[in-house]
Amino acid sequence: MRARPRTDLRTALCLLGACTALALAYSLLPLRVLGHHHPVLSWLVLGAALAGLSGLLLVKIAGVLQGSEPRPVAWLTFLIVLAVTIFAAAYYVLASQPGQFHGLRTRLDAVYFTAVTLATIGYGDITPLGQGPRLLVMLQIGYSVVFIAAAAGTLSRTILAGISTHGRRGE
Repeated sequence: MRARPRTDLRTALCLLGACTALALAYSLLPLRVLGHHHPVLSWLVLGAALAGLSGLLLVKIAGVLQGSEPRPVAWLTFLIVLAVTIFAAAYYVLASQPGQFHGLRTRLDAVYFTAVTLATIGYGDITPLGQGPRLLVMLQIGYSVVFIAAAAGTLSRTILAGISTHGRRGE
C-alpha cells in the first residue's frame, strides 16, 4: 500500500518533466523557419502534428474508458498541454507574416491567445486578420470542442471514480 505515493510522485515528476521539455522546445526551436517562406510545409507540419495528437488522444481516451490506461490523468493532462503548444506554435509561425494578426508578436502572446481561444474568452486584444489565422482559430475551436472536451470529461470521470473509491476504502 505504501508503493502508491511513490508511484504518484514518479508520475507527477514525469508529467512535470514532459511539460518542461515541451516548454523548452517551444521556446528554443526556430519556429519561424516555417511560415510565409514555406507555407505548404507549414500547413503539412501542422496537419501531421494534429493528426498525431488526435490519434494519441483517441487511444488514451479509449484506454481510460476500457480501464486499461494506468495513468490517465497524467497522459490526458500532457496531451492537452501538447495541444496548446502545437496551436501556440502555429499562431506564432503565422504571425511572422505581416498583416496576419493584430497584437501577436511574441511566443508568450501566442500561448496567451491559444489559452484565451481555448477558454472561449476572447478579450479582443489579439485578433486574427488573415485567412490562415482565422482558419486555424476555427480548427482550434473545433478541436477543442471534440478532443479537449472529451479528454476533460474523461479526466473528470477518472478523478471522481478515484475519489469515490478512496472514500469507500476509508469507511
